[in-house]
Amino acid sequence: MKLILQGAALPTFLLENIARATQAEHIEPRPPQSTHLFGARRTPEFEQLLPLIEAEKLDWAFVKNGQKLSDYGLICFDMDSTLITIECIDELADFAGKKAEVSAVTEAAMRGEIDYRESLRRRLALMAGLDARVLARVFGERLLLSNGARELLDACQNAGLRTAILSGGFTYFTERLRIELGFDFATSNELEIAGGKLTGRVLGDIIDAAAKAQHLARLRDQLGLRKEQVIAVGDGANDLLMMAEAGLSVAFHAKPATRAQADLAINFGGLDSLINLFDPA
Repeated sequence: MKLILQGAALPTFLLENIARATQAEHIEPRPPQSTHLFGARRTPEFEQLLPLIEAEKLDWAFVKNGQKLSDYGLICFDMDSTLITIECIDELADFAGKKAEVSAVTEAAMRGEIDYRESLRRRLALMAGLDARVLARVFGERLLLSNGARELLDACQNAGLRTAILSGGFTYFTERLRIELGFDFATSNELEIAGGKLTGRVLGDIIDAAAKAQHLARLRDQLGLRKEQVIAVGDGANDLLMMAEAGLSVAFHAKPATRAQADLAINFGGLDSLINLFDPA
């Protein structure tokens, strides 16, 4: 195993303590701002250093030596607050003058305090009657990709991985991102629109945590992949079932409960931090 540290400049005293605590055999700095400690072990002494590591805004992960991105065949992303920086439903609610109310429900759902299906019904009901033209405004004016998203996606596509967006969000946004970024697959909820206005409902079955997991498993089986050949990236409780279906689960700027159950967490860096965990092809 090796320990990879990423982020701001790593203080020498901290690196020395980490090397000693993990019994690392060899240290190799790699640009940009990445340090690899070969032969490292996760020990109680390392755990004691975690507050210092997090205080320096460093991301860390123990990974297998020789692991390549091309060893995987599929990577699946949650959309809201993972692939992109916003929660689209919260921004739509802003145009209805109900952002604070809807955001509070979103946060509770992402922490796992409210069933996702119930939370979605509650939030959408608050937006019944909203002009559907605001969808284009949210996409054009407020939707931004998360730092490193394009770089990670390019690396995955160049390594031969198939790519998917599995989201409890809305097809208006996932389909545009699928086309713009070249994703192979996208699954999400379709908003019902009547008379040019949102009805406060979705068409068909709600894409919740279980549905996201089922879609990942279906794609995995269709592509003839094993579980260990799949990466899933998410940030909230609604992603945990999907992440459990993958061989490598990544919590990105995630809620504590999600970080606790993921294989690794990116708390400070961009999505492209994931690239540095793999050896060059």
